[in-house]
Amino acid sequence: MNPLLRRLAVPFILLLSAGSALAADGPAVAGVPIEFILFALTLLGVALFHNQTFYVALTGVTVVALYKIAVTGFKTGVGVGGFIGHLGHEWVTLANLFCLLMGFAILARHFEKSHVPVILPKFLPDDWRGAFLLLAMVWVISSFLDNIAAALIGGAMAHQLFKAKVHIGYLAAIVAASNAGGAFSVVGDTTTTMMWIAGVSPASVFEAIIASTVALAISGYVAAKQQHAYSPILKNAHEHTRVDWGRIFIVALILVFAMATNIFVNMKMPETADRFPFIGVAVWAAILVTIPVRRHDWEVLGESLKGTFFLLFLVTTASMMPVEKLPAASWQTAFGLGFVSAVFDNIPLTALAIKQDGYDWGFLAFGVGYGGSMLWFGSSAGVALSNMYPEAKSVGQWLRHGWHVALAYVVGFMCLVFITGWHPEPLNKGLNATPAAVAPAPTSSVH
Repeated sequence: MNPLLRRLAVPFILLLSAGSALAADGPAVAGVPIEFILFALTLLGVALFHNQTFYVALTGVTVVALYKIAVTGFKTGVGVGGFIGHLGHEWVTLANLFCLLMGFAILARHFEKSHVPVILPKFLPDDWRGAFLLLAMVWVISSFLDNIAAALIGGAMAHQLFKAKVHIGYLAAIVAASNAGGAFSVVGDTTTTMMWIAGVSPASVFEAIIASTVALAISGYVAAKQQHAYSPILKNAHEHTRVDWGRIFIVALILVFAMATNIFVNMKMPETADRFPFIGVAVWAAILVTIPVRRHDWEVLGESLKGTFFLLFLVTTASMMPVEKLPAASWQTAFGLGFVSAVFDNIPLTALAIKQDGYDWGFLAFGVGYGGSMLWFGSSAGVALSNMYPEAKSVGQWLRHGWHVALAYVVGFMCLVFITGWHPEPLNKGLNATPAAVAPAPTSSVH
């Protein structure tokens, strides 16, 4: 097989494997539900025709919806009524994603125009270490902020620091850093927030920081070297450039509104979190109240709209997949979910794992959180950043230059296995753990 075609076939093969593992009752080919095959073809189309991703995703969601309406139905019912009921169940997630993606596009533009990225070279080393420290900044920001915003902030800084010449391997590392940072914090990622709402303690999720740190070190080092060889940091910082504190205020207010709303809703009104897009509305409230401070670049909304709908189409398609079965909870299952997450939306995967119960939640958080970094459309952060850098919308290029992300995932996860060991914490204390769930992880001298 042609090497390029072999790389482009990866998402198709991965998704068929996922479909076989998650197979439910219904029409299937070789044990793989038809819905998974249609979704796999959609993702293969995205890989082959990365300049027409919007239309490929639109076609995919339409075909899958029509198939479900005509053949299998939905959990909410059959036919058109079932589809409407399904959208009624998913609309909060979709609305939040839409508001966040569009709002953070404005945020990223304000941050870029604040001149902070231009001044940063004064404080960052002008060799590969500067590129690495930028990734570390994204990692830290994402631990207390939505990973989409962290990735866009990192992308805006990289655009200035590297004279708009950003290596695809470095773009993959920015996405990986944003997802790694959110993986160990219950306020840093939608999946970890879902665990928190379900009753998982923040401390249980925080153990993922071990794998997250290792992943940052590996992927960050390789990507920093790639970027320095491709386009070093701009050494001559603008001597007389001053920070636009008005724009910094807008950025900070948007972030505070998003974070405070996220914490408040999850702590005070968790039962309403899936009934209204509170976080997305909060972001836009901050944007509207800051109109008198500085003019927002409304034109960026038009530039981001197509990419935003592309993501919504993929998320909607993923939500219609028959994910009724998973292997028994174990570290091997959590490890495999990381690869599935690269091609399958991690929100329904996380919801299903929570319902299944019996996981070590730090393992699951890192698996589903970081795993999506392995492909550009595997996480919301990746899709958002690719809107800023359209050249990243190539599965072949992402795998070729961002190979270090997959390596970092494997090594980081294995460090978690050997250092902490698998310690499942059933949310339902009466749960009878299966042998796989309680099987001890390999031991080492470190443990």
